Amino acid sequence: MIASSVSSRRTVLRLGLGTALATIFRDRADAQTPPPAPPSAGIDLQNFSFDTLSAAMRQRATVPYVEPGTLPQLLSDLSYDQYRLIRFREDHAVWRSDPLNFQIQAFYPGSYYRQTTRIYVGDGKAFQPLNFTPGDFEYLAPLDPTAFEGVQLPGVAGFRLQYPLERPNWFDELVTFLGASYFRALATGNRYGLSARGLAINTATSVQEEFPRFSTFYVVKPSPGDEEIRLFAELDSPSLTGAYAFVVRPGPQTAIEVTARIYFRNEVERLGVAPLTSMFFFGENEHADRDDFRPEVHDSDGLALRRSTGEWLWRPLRNPESLALSYFTETSPKAFGLLQRDRDFSHYEDIEARYDLRPSLMIEPLGNWGRGVVQLVEIPTNSEANDNIVAFWVPDERPKAGSQYEFRYRMRWGLDIDPQTSLATVAGTFGGMGGNSADDTSPNRRFAIDFEGGLAAALPPGSEIDHMIDVAEGGRLLHATADRLPNGGWRLSIEVERVQSGPVEIRAKLIMLQRIISETWLYQWTGTL
Repeated sequence: MIASSVSSRRTVLRLGLGTALATIFRDRADAQTPPPAPPSAGIDLQNFSFDTLSAAMRQRATVPYVEPGTLPQLLSDLSYDQYRLIRFREDHAVWRSDPLNFQIQAFYPGSYYRQTTRIYVGDGKAFQPLNFTPGDFEYLAPLDPTAFEGVQLPGVAGFRLQYPLERPNWFDELVTFLGASYFRALATGNRYGLSARGLAINTATSVQEEFPRFSTFYVVKPSPGDEEIRLFAELDSPSLTGAYAFVVRPGPQTAIEVTARIYFRNEVERLGVAPLTSMFFFGENEHADRDDFRPEVHDSDGLALRRSTGEWLWRPLRNPESLALSYFTETSPKAFGLLQRDRDFSHYEDIEARYDLRPSLMIEPLGNWGRGVVQLVEIPTNSEANDNIVAFWVPDERPKAGSQYEFRYRMRWGLDIDPQTSLATVAGTFGGMGGNSADDTSPNRRFAIDFEGGLAAALPPGSEIDHMIDVAEGGRLLHATADRLPNGGWRLSIEVERVQSGPVEIRAKLIMLQRIISETWLYQWTGTL
């Protein structure tokens, strides 16, 4: 399986995007892993259902939040390098001796992972605790294994589900739940990249961000031959509780169906539903400020949004000079997600990170989500180690104490999850200085947007197409042309002049015979006047 180890450069960064805008890149280790849940009052483990779990979480929302406990000092004092030397024993994997398509491995608590979660397994109606001991882990030198023998583990930091994604005789990492409500999934041929979260609270607002945590999991043991696995989770935080149901179906595209029932203790400033977290350091649209041999560095290169009208939007990601917020108003969108469209290794030249293999993730709402916005948060970063991109759905109605919501959606993880439509899609966005070749001081900006596929690619030689471009009042369109590319695609070249300070929003699409033949390209040009 081409999956990077979870204990990689990104392990300690799956924490969220800070507690306030001014400190959004602080050390976020304290928000990383879920705390142990309070006793599951009201949950009958011998008569379990999603409805009884939901009722218990609804009741829990009527009482004050219980702060998590602390780890034994030996574990909390582990350095990150020491922590990486503690590994789960593969021969201790849950269900290893059973003829099943799934196995479970746990993550040790300690170091940055100072809070724990509890895991139960059962048949969906009755569950038993899944307890791990120090003996389920190996302690590599220079750690002394005897120092951990008497430790009582209050829980684990998280766990991963394994499945034979690449080969029938080898269990690969499939889904990892580790840190607050963060989780990541793989499909065939992927390496870990962007993350999802159960919920985002007050992200990119003037109030402190809150990180709800999956405090308890209930994993349903599959039957021999099953190609899906079900699990449930308790979500808890100072402002809310939640009951979650997941159905995971692995494959060339790994699908996860989610039902989230949320119960509010307090009013929150902003509710972020189905949040996605990724990294964009630099790309073809904005060159790196540092001397780097790699042409591009990012886990995702754009936000895709399918509107309820059927229109497809594509917004290339950026690493802005200052915090950038974009809002896409919609009524029950059909899909949105962060994609890695560029799959050409030569565009990254990183043999270790293999950004060309990072998964895309699309969210497909199930049912009517009502009115709201898809919000995109882009945070400036000077390091590829920081997750600086967030996208989520924000309902129009602000939750108040006593409110309850249910959201259902399908997640699709994989290499190529763009839908097959008759529309040409944006294959690349290139940006640079405007003006003529002899002018190296022009304040104008030139963009080249490459479209591929759809009906536009099938047009015969000599065909001509038109374009529709809208530049917000802060800028002015100087000129635009659409030309055929050698590969059969089309390049839309535009030059924009800034006439006011502040961001300039640009929209563009290809048309022919008054018919739209491409998705809509969106961009936010920032900089000085």
